[in-house]
Order: sequence, then structure tokens, then C-alpha cells
Amino acid sequence: MIEFQNVSKVFTSKAKEVTALKDVDLTVNKGDIFGVIGFSGAGKSTLVRTVNLLEKPTSGKVLVNGENLATLPKKQLRQAQKGIGMIFQHFHLLNSKTVYDNVAMPLLLSKVKKSEIEKRVKETLDFVGLGDKINNYPDQLSGGQKQRVGIARALVTNPSVLLCDEATSALDPQTTVSILNLLKKVNEAYNITVLIITHEMEVIKEVCNRVAVMEAGEVIEHGTVLDVFTNPQTETTYNFVKSIVRDEIPQSVYRQLEAAQYNGRVFQFKFLGVSSGKPVISQIAKRFQVEVNVLSANVIELGDIPFGNLLLELIGSDEEIEKALQFASDEQVTMKEVMRDGSRIRYYSKGSLGNVAHG
Repeated sequence: MIEFQNVSKVFTSKAKEVTALKDVDLTVNKGDIFGVIGFSGAGKSTLVRTVNLLEKPTSGKVLVNGENLATLPKKQLRQAQKGIGMIFQHFHLLNSKTVYDNVAMPLLLSKVKKSEIEKRVKETLDFVGLGDKINNYPDQLSGGQKQRVGIARALVTNPSVLLCDEATSALDPQTTVSILNLLKKVNEAYNITVLIITHEMEVIKEVCNRVAVMEAGEVIEHGTVLDVFTNPQTETTYNFVKSIVRDEIPQSVYRQLEAAQYNGRVFQFKFLGVSSGKPVISQIAKRFQVEVNVLSANVIELGDIPFGNLLLELIGSDEEIEKALQFASDEQVTMKEVMRDGSRIRYYSKGSLGNVAHG
């Protein structure tokens, strides 16, 4: 659906060159809700703007439905761009126009018949839940309602691709959830491919099935949301993921254990999918001569798949603890030891963070 082939973008100003994108190779499949995340200046907004040629790549190709828009004649380009809707962080509405006029604008510019415009605008506003605001002006709307108008304007041309550039960044958390639910509805109802640019990992978790992480103009990691969240391979990705998957050991826990001159063993248990529904912890306490103390816990859903992190203190002989760990492993639980005899263990966890060191 959208394919970036060795895409680079260099901005030149007063003899100074800034590389915004560097050799980006990435594929967004039809029907994806694909998220691109990165810190400010990573190049993600430039990337999304190359899709509809708001920014023309310096080199490489961006293919949309198999077409390289950069090589199309003007008439064909305009037609292709109609199939790519876009919504923005700050709505970009005309305050002097009504909701109806704002949504109708792309159709008016395309010289669509008035009767067809009226039909499509009303249908689209009903779809986004603003049928009763058709004659209102933007100043009479809340931030969430303004973004719904922006989404309606993007949908009214019946696009196959919807680009979202920080579409929820200006919204409060509750409104953000409603807009994300609307984007899921758009994707499901019309099978529209959605490309979301964001710096909020919560947005990725809530709606995306695939994600790419950008840094300094490059894609440093990409994959399914489940794979990237549960197995980040770079420090940058880990820093994003830990805001959602809280697998760091709370410092308060370390301080308490160290202050008590703790002589036991502490493990981090990770549960994914089927394993999260099994009574593994209670079975360990019943089957083995091991006391179990839950120090912290975090459970989230990734694409309707539960994923849990538990920090457990296991008290008992090394022999019994090893038996308990083997039982947990047999139940598809992954584990790593993080503290022994009052000392933190520095590790390189190939099962959860590639070769990224933490301790």
C-alpha cells in the first residue's frame, strides 16, 4: 500500500544542509494502522509528508498503491492525492466557514456536483458523530469536535490512505481516546490504511498493529506492536516502551531490600498471551518449598493480547527455587534474576531487550 524505498530528504538553507531522512526502507500494508514514533526531530513528520508529496524526497521512492507520485503528470498527481487524506495536530480549519463548508472544501475544489457534495458531507459528519454540528463554526466546537471535523474532511473524498500527523497531541487524554476509537472505526468500516505519526507510546498501544521507531532520520526498529513492545532491540525503543510496559525495578523496592540487608533472590516474570491466564504463581507456592512475595506488577493489553510484568521475591533454597523456575518456564513464562544477596544484577537480556544493558 505504502512503500518507502531508500528514501532520503535533505533540507538546504543558507549553504547549510540538514538530513531529515536517511535511506528509509519501510512498507505499510493495506489495512494496517501503522504507527511511526520518535522524539522531536527524528524525521517522522517529514516521512509522512513524503507520502502525499507535501515534501518531495531528495532521493529514493515513495510508492502509494504501486505508484510513484513524484513521477506522475500534474493531472494524474492531483487525482492520486485525492486518495490520500490527512489530518493535522492543530486541525487546520477555516474559522470563517461552517463545519459543512470545511468538510465540503475538498469536493468543491474538485468541482463535484452540489447534490453529491451535500450527500457525502452529511454522511461523513454522521459517521464521525457531528451530524448535529453541521451549521456550527469551529470556534463553537471543542478540540475533539474540531479534530472530528478534520477527520471528516479527510474522509469525504473516499481516500484509501489516511495520514495522521500528531493528530491527538493537542487533545486531553479522554478526548484522545475518543479520537483513537474513531480512527479504529474508520479503519474497520472502510478498510482505509492509516499511517499515524506520534511521540506518544499510548497511541501506538491503543490503535496500531505495526510500528516503526525513528531516530535521527532513520528507522532503527520496526515490527508488530506485540514484538516491539515485548522485545525492544534498541535503547531508544526501550525508553519509549517502558512508559507503557513498566518493567524497570522500582527504586523504592531496591532501597527497601538493600536497607534490610536482604539475602534472598528477586526475579522478573513476564507473562504473554495464554501464560497470563494460568495460576503459575499460586502453583509455585503450592508445589515447592518456596515463599512468593509480589513486589510489583503491571498488566496491559497489546492488540487484545494480555502482557504482564511481575517482580517477585522468591524465598527458599536454591534447589527449590530452581525447580520453581523450571516449572514457570514450562508454562511459557520468561524470567530473569535482577537481585541476589542484596546486590543488583547487571544483565544483558537477549530475551527482552536484545543486547541493551540495564541494571
